[in-house]
Amino acid sequence: MALNREDIINELKKVYDPEIPVNIWDLGLIYDIAINKDGVVIEMTFTSPTCPMMEEIVEEVKTNVESVTDGKPVDVKLVWEPAWDLSRMSEAARIELDLTEQGW
Repeated sequence: MALNREDIINELKKVYDPEIPVNIWDLGLIYDIAINKDGVVIEMTFTSPTCPMMEEIVEEVKTNVESVTDGKPVDVKLVWEPAWDLSRMSEAARIELDLTEQGW
């Protein structure tokens, strides 16, 4: 079975920062998903490099995505450039957090 980007995105949408009621995909924390013959490489960031839940969230990303890769490995790489900002969030996430144009 071929690895499917939509399946990976669906798994990423199940991962939440416990302090924010929005999934990491809609928060815009995922910068890239690379699918190759050897597995999946996910580049992601956090809203802050001092996030206390960073290790747990990275492990959850890895575990969730591995559930749809037919045993192929998942490598999660943290990136800090470009820095995350509110513009990376989906419209749904901005509404959920009351960060629409009027709110920010």
